[in-house]
Amino acid sequence: MPELTNKERMAIPRQPMPEQDAKARSRNFEEVNLGLTEELARMEAERCIRCPKPLCIAGCPVEVKIPEFIEMIAEGDFAGAAAKLKEDNSLPAICGRVCPQEEQCEIKCVVGKKNEPVAIGRLERFAADWERVNLGIQAPKVAEPRGKKIAIVGGGPAGLSCAGDLVQWGYDVTVLEALHEIGGVLVYGIPEFRLPKSIVKAEVEGLEALGVKFQTNYVVGMTETVDELLERFDAVFLGVGAGLPYFMNIPGEHLIGVYSANEFLTRVNLMKAYDFPKYDTPMIDVHGKNVAVIGGGNTAMDAVRTALRLGASRAVIVYRRSEAEMPARIEEIHHAKEEGVEFMLLHSPLELKGDENGWLTSMVLQKMELGEPDDSGRRRPVPIEGAVEEMPVSVVVVAIGNGSNPIIHRTTPDLAVNKWGNIVVDGDTMKTNKKGVFAGGDIVTGGATVILAMGAGRTAAKAIHEYLQNPETW
Repeated sequence: MPELTNKERMAIPRQPMPEQDAKARSRNFEEVNLGLTEELARMEAERCIRCPKPLCIAGCPVEVKIPEFIEMIAEGDFAGAAAKLKEDNSLPAICGRVCPQEEQCEIKCVVGKKNEPVAIGRLERFAADWERVNLGIQAPKVAEPRGKKIAIVGGGPAGLSCAGDLVQWGYDVTVLEALHEIGGVLVYGIPEFRLPKSIVKAEVEGLEALGVKFQTNYVVGMTETVDELLERFDAVFLGVGAGLPYFMNIPGEHLIGVYSANEFLTRVNLMKAYDFPKYDTPMIDVHGKNVAVIGGGNTAMDAVRTALRLGASRAVIVYRRSEAEMPARIEEIHHAKEEGVEFMLLHSPLELKGDENGWLTSMVLQKMELGEPDDSGRRRPVPIEGAVEEMPVSVVVVAIGNGSNPIIHRTTPDLAVNKWGNIVVDGDTMKTNKKGVFAGGDIVTGGATVILAMGAGRTAAKAIHEYLQNPETW
């Protein structure tokens, strides 16, 4: 492809992402976005104007060398692009699918000041997928063994990112995961149609090829405490996420048919209910029923779109603010609408009602209006006096956030936590108040994004490396 001027690059429109037809995909669990073709990827890569001071890198929590990998795609060097990505990102195929690039790297893109930004996330996915399909996941070089052992508690994005860096630097790394699958929220929280389990499995196998050891069904705090880990490991990283679901604390939440999004999505994902009838999984029965999902984030979108695919006759998002305040990605909201999800905005549940046998039958809703902004910067929902309605519903999924699991703190009482139970760390190093123990991801920040957790894991890895050079100074 001949060299283009910046004016010519700016004239190229953002290339569309091929995707499944909305009606067809609303009843299957196959991936919605199909990925860019080589031709589309090269054309999209040509939209990058090769800024001398690229702002997009600063918007990436793991500081991927974005202009470099994009230029390689434009030149047709797809293998080189994948290798360049993995210098900074252990899980590029995952991040290319689920990270909110529109709020991070792409929002900084200079092209986006006048036109749509370069589709950095889609290009990241393309390069990672091309490598996996055509070459198999290629392992980067690993340093000579250093003779130091590190325990990574939690096999989610923070732990995997931390493990990926440390193993490349020559450390003996073991990931201890409480569940029976490695991946954390990547495997139990994000549905198959948005992040196929085969992608996560391939990325994990790539880390295993580097030398990372994985041990599942291992609940640190119960199987072994943090203090016991410190007796046989030189350092410990805690990346256990925030898996304790919040509920609304309204009457009727005890009724049969009310679930947290954690339980709902975990049963679908880890028990493979999405692959029925191959896996005849005992599952929450939503077929032919009215399903309401409470919340407006990505987890709420995942749950309501999952319910639709499991055969719900009606799948509704109930959110107490307007669409403008929804924290979910714009793409996820758009896909949900295309698939037939209904949105009941400016409504807040007051009560859940059931029959004499304890089964959920309806939900009482308070109509809201928006008042002044609250601490989050979003306009506060205010009840409209007397505006109450009742809607029939058989299943309610509560997706209003999560807190920290108390097991680690309960069994490690000298580990400092804040009032929400999140582990307190030094923001520059992710070290805790406990010598040799570091932490990162949702257990520190509360529920956040995959890429922010990965960034914390990388920061901790660097600090652990420095700590192990001279522990007595830390």
